[in-house]
This record gives sequence, structure tokens and C-alpha cells, in this order.
Amino acid sequence: MSDKEAGDGDRIAKVLARAGVCSRRDAERLIAEGRVTVDGEKLSTPAFKVKAGAKITVDGKPVKEPERARLFRYHKPKGLVTTHRDEKGRATVFENLPAGMPRVISIGRLDYNSEGLLLLTNDGDLARKLELPSSGWIRRYRVRVFGKLVQADLDRLLKGIEIEGVKYQPVEAKLDRQQGGNAWATLALKEGKNREVRRLMEHIGVKVNRLIRVTFGPFHLGQLKEGDADEIPAKVFRDQLGIKKGVGWA
Repeated sequence: MSDKEAGDGDRIAKVLARAGVCSRRDAERLIAEGRVTVDGEKLSTPAFKVKAGAKITVDGKPVKEPERARLFRYHKPKGLVTTHRDEKGRATVFENLPAGMPRVISIGRLDYNSEGLLLLTNDGDLARKLELPSSGWIRRYRVRVFGKLVQADLDRLLKGIEIEGVKYQPVEAKLDRQQGGNAWATLALKEGKNREVRRLMEHIGVKVNRLIRVTFGPFHLGQLKEGDADEIPAKVFRDQLGIKKGVGWA
């Protein structure tokens, strides 16, 4: 069965992922193994587009209709990697989610030693939209560093800097307090490049020993307990994204 025969619609890999069957990558493998059918015909390409109302099976079992897009807050603890599988065998976020969660992916990442707010969704398109800097959403972090820190050091980040050939956009940073050999600061970023906060702090001469993300765009960690997750009501994230009810992800 060819992509052209299906006409308009979503690609089968996306449909299977939205239905909670598997990831898009795993969907490609299932199709290559001849385990997926649409309206009784075995698929040969993950590019196939599924029409509304089509009957899909995997290993002969019917696939339920895809869920609507959903968005969750999760309080990530330290010591978990933000991936579904880890080649080093470390514990992952997705192995440690509360019971009853649907299959989800993360919007951006927090590294192994970072903690705090991680947004999760069952919709890949929504994840890609929200994690791009073009969304304009600010990520705010509380940072504890080892060493002496003054506001003048943090102000060096306001114009953006380059570290080892990597350019970082301007960052707003405020010194909260100095406690003995440690200091606390709050940083606001739009990009969230890999290990950005840690590299910025090392660049100004201090080392991060605790990193907590407290906001992602309009969503706050608040009093959510470590390891817990809760769902953001559909109306709330529709309003934040400017989506009308019944359109797109709504």
C-alpha cells in the first residue's frame, strides 16, 4: 500500500504514537516487520497517511482512536535521565512516572543531575512547537553554585556570550543570596541548550551544585511534589497557545 493511495491524513507512525501503541521510531520497525495493517492491507512504508475512520491493526489487534493532545507537569528528581532508554542502564524519567500516566514524551530535557519542572505530552507536534526558542517561552531556573558570586558577574550574561564556539543568547540573571561558600541565583533563558546553565556559570567562575527548573513558559513547578505529575487542563493550554476549541490540538 503506497503513501499516495491514502490521500490526506496523518502519517501512520504518528497515529500509532498518538494512540499510545509505541514511539514513532518503533512504529517504523513494526511496519518494516509487516505487523501493521490499515483496512486489511499490510503496510510497507511509515510515510503512509491514514484517513479518518480507517481500521488499523498491529499484530492483528485493533488500534484504538488516538487520544486528544494532553499536557502534564512533572517534578523530575535528580538521578533520572530524560529518555525512554539509556545505553548506560541508568534510571529514566519514563520508568518512574506515576501510575496511570499515558505514553508521553518530554518537551525539552533536564539533565541527569537537574531537577524541577518537566513538561510532558502525548503529542509530538505539540512537543516540537513548545520546545523551540521561537515559542518565546522563558525557562526559569533556581541555581545554587559553589563559590563567590556577585551581581556584576551575572550581568555579563545580559548581552549574550560565546563559549568554545557556541553562542548563547542573552540571559537575565539575579543574585538571590550568598550563604557561606555557596550562592543562589535565578536565571531566565529562552533557548535551553544542552547544559547551558552549567556552562554559563562555569564561564563566570563558579560551579553549579544544584539546578532546579521552576517555570517553563506560563507553567510553574509550584508545590508539585518531587516525582509527582498532574495534568494541565485542556482549556488552560489552549488559551496559552492561542488555540480555539475544536481546532488543532484542542
